[in-house]
Amino acid sequence: MTAGLQYISQNAHDVRVGDKRILFHIPTTSLFDLDDISGDILDLFKEKSTVRPDDMADRFRGRYSPDRVQEVVEDFLEMDIIRGDTPPHPGGSKIRIENYPLSTIILNVNTGCNLGCTYCYKEDLTTPAKGELMGFDVARKSVDLLLREGASRDRVNVVFFGGEPLSNMPLIKKTVDYAESRCRDMDKKVDFSLTTNATLLTEGIIDYLNDHKFGIAISMDGPKAIHDKNRKTIGGKGSYDVVSKKARMLLDRYTARPVGARVTLTAGVTDVVAIHDHLKYDLGFAEVGFAPVTSGDIALYNLSNEELYEVFRNMKTLGKHYLAEALQNRNNGFSNMHQMMTDLYEGTRKALPCGAGIGLLAVDHKGDLNLCHRFTGSDIDTYGSVDSGIKKKELGAFLESRADRDGTWCDSCRIRNLCSGGCYHESYATYDDINKPTYHYCDLMRDWIDFGISVYTRILQENPGYFEQYVSPRSLLNTGRRYNPLDMGTSS
Repeated sequence: MTAGLQYISQNAHDVRVGDKRILFHIPTTSLFDLDDISGDILDLFKEKSTVRPDDMADRFRGRYSPDRVQEVVEDFLEMDIIRGDTPPHPGGSKIRIENYPLSTIILNVNTGCNLGCTYCYKEDLTTPAKGELMGFDVARKSVDLLLREGASRDRVNVVFFGGEPLSNMPLIKKTVDYAESRCRDMDKKVDFSLTTNATLLTEGIIDYLNDHKFGIAISMDGPKAIHDKNRKTIGGKGSYDVVSKKARMLLDRYTARPVGARVTLTAGVTDVVAIHDHLKYDLGFAEVGFAPVTSGDIALYNLSNEELYEVFRNMKTLGKHYLAEALQNRNNGFSNMHQMMTDLYEGTRKALPCGAGIGLLAVDHKGDLNLCHRFTGSDIDTYGSVDSGIKKKELGAFLESRADRDGTWCDSCRIRNLCSGGCYHESYATYDDINKPTYHYCDLMRDWIDFGISVYTRILQENPGYFEQYVSPRSLLNTGRRYNPLDMGTSS
């Protein structure tokens, strides 16, 4: 052992789960059991920061053999949890982005929507009469761009978004036909998905979506009183009655894939357990995901700090129910928790918050390329068009800048490889700057990840087969929309 070894605190974090200690190895997003000697040595380094041979001998004489202590120290050195006089590992080296292997293209098929949800973030949203529809020429070129830039992919995704995408069904059908034909010729698989307010669903549309195996998410905020608070028609009437009726019709008739509900939490709405139970057990959705509003343009709808803490407390309650069900080999459909289980199981390590700009781009009705569906109609720069292609130099400069954590709090944060600075649109809505990481809920996010680690560990110890049954198949049903462990989007 060298004259002194230093503790690299930003690379290690331990979580107590019952009578066990779990080491979260931050650089690799890996989890390890800490036995007694490993935990004691880690504690010594946490206590003293720099540990010398005499410190080690004094602490562990008569408790552990020198050879066993040396084995653990060498393991920690290899993991870069402790470091001697050798230079730091190049973990913080600059990331170069030169390839853009698209897997997903999002088509904003209509700026018009027949609902007037009070919290909607879409800057190009308008009424149905004024809606600007995407034409097939733009959609066709979008698919061609996806196939060209995603040439290395065996499977690609086409997502239909709005406004209300079902208000442009003729385009959806023509685009599906075209994409299926092109992919068949190229021996590729193509998946389709959409997010809808459900009001325009008919039996015929449902059967069409079923035939083409769409991934479907319905925007719905919970029981009638909660849903009708913000999700109103253009005329100002609550939409729960029609949405719940159409949702039941869909859930009774649709067999191709699980159907999820996406909930937007606004000021005064924190009871995620009651909302989840209504959508999951009363209506029958397979999954329910929550997006708290913390930085919308209209402050009236933003959750206060106190409400956000209450949301997290209630999400933990729902997470405990997720755990109890998982130990009985059932999935309760709490998709925020399930996404975290997936990230931990797969060892997700992200340099960027999501695939926006690399694996995913959104096309507006004019054919311009946006970072994601949240930015269509905004004043944020676009990155090319379906005619001219991707502005790779400009897009690469932005992504490389955002991946550079130097000088940010993210640089030493223990969840940096799961959060990666947070949603770009959240940064835009909060700071009017997509380059700035979001900091206003960091403590809550770290606590949420610790809670998720405890849930994951319990499932792994007591019912490891759960992951093979419920997590591995889920990756095959990916609709192209990846969210942070807690999606803090401004709306849905």
